[in-house]
Amino acid sequence: MDLALLRTFVTVHRAGSFTRAAALLGLSQPAVTSQIRTLERQLGRPLFLRQARGVTPTAIGDELAHKAAPHLDALVEIAETGVDDDSMSRTLHLAGPPEFTAERALPVLTGLTGEDGQGFALRASFGNAEETLEGLAAGHHDLAIGTARPRGALLTATPLCDEEHVLVAAPHWAERTGTERLRRSVTPALEHVPVVEVHESLPFVARYWASVFDAHPAAPGTIVAPDLRAVLACTVAGAGLAVLPRYLCAEALERGDVVALHEPAVPPLRTYFLVVRTGTLAMPLIARAHDWLLRAAADWN
Repeated sequence: MDLALLRTFVTVHRAGSFTRAAALLGLSQPAVTSQIRTLERQLGRPLFLRQARGVTPTAIGDELAHKAAPHLDALVEIAETGVDDDSMSRTLHLAGPPEFTAERALPVLTGLTGEDGQGFALRASFGNAEETLEGLAAGHHDLAIGTARPRGALLTATPLCDEEHVLVAAPHWAERTGTERLRRSVTPALEHVPVVEVHESLPFVARYWASVFDAHPAAPGTIVAPDLRAVLACTVAGAGLAVLPRYLCAEALERGDVVALHEPAVPPLRTYFLVVRTGTLAMPLIARAHDWLLRAAADWN
């Protein structure tokens, strides 16, 4: 059986689409279709059911993918690292949101790069959830951190940790709004407080308001900066209120640079996921980084 045909088959199985598989393989869609038909003729059995959007594997298709994918991934690993090279000398390409990746993921993974330079090399890319998953699917990244669980069979997601969100402001805003009033009625107390956010749509503040107060924020964004670390800096400087991950503002809370304006019984949470292309956890480099992050996350929750 032709290994090129098997590689195309496994890619289609993971992508769930001839079009997406063609993009991943650098082939035309007709070429991918032709290769799958050739393999089906050789086996004498259909491997996929064609649908309006993508394809669904048949039972024989699932069985073949289960048997073939690990061996193909191992061959790719050998081809990329060389039979005499230490697999840990490869480069791991990590992608994720800038703040979480910089503050939590990268410090953990530096332990795998090796103080003597003998570990693997590490390259990081920052982006939003959609950009990160698209880059991972296209093969630009090996491992991604995201806040959405991807659909389809191409990508596999593992829950990493939950992120608690905290409503904070500089101390003088707490004095002006009054924490006791906040416990009773949030909107009148906060409707005139400036808002610091990462986007005009106020994603963090709006999510907090909907979850905790069952309301919409009244004030627009006064300062908008696309990095939560900048949002924290502006909040410490007294620019207004913000909703931030607790891990990011914990030290500022401890120092008293900011204070929590509200402490709900059930704080809003956001889940992070570790995402890989299906089957690539068979590769030692990706598997080791994946395992280190999961073990570190046990102390974050």
